Amino acid sequence: MDFVNSSEVDVAYHVLTQAGQTMYYKDLVLDVIDKKRKPVQSLSAAISEVYTLINMDSRFQYEGDGQWGLTEWNPPEVKRHVRSSSSAGSSSKAAAKASSARKKKLESIQE
Repeated sequence: MDFVNSSEVDVAYHVLTQAGQTMYYKDLVLDVIDKKRKPVQSLSAAISEVYTLINMDSRFQYEGDGQWGLTEWNPPEVKRHVRSSSSAGSSSKAAAKASSARKKKLESIQE
């Protein structure tokens, strides 16, 4: 890969792909800066710039404790609502009982 002519986020993506695991943000950013061989006048400004680019790119996912990984490593959760006819009946009965109990409490408060 031609790191010098690639974007910072593409280099970061390559670094994480090669690592195969999350990386601490500063290690990742410093690796990107090193691979890009980009002249840096202010290291803190360069770190901030690359970190911001990674943060804005949907290919990257913050894992907590300063660790960044790739979104593709954690596919989105698929929420499924499976209700059988027996559980649907019992849940509606439970909801009716709860509603009745709330109504009774409200009436007792208002008396």
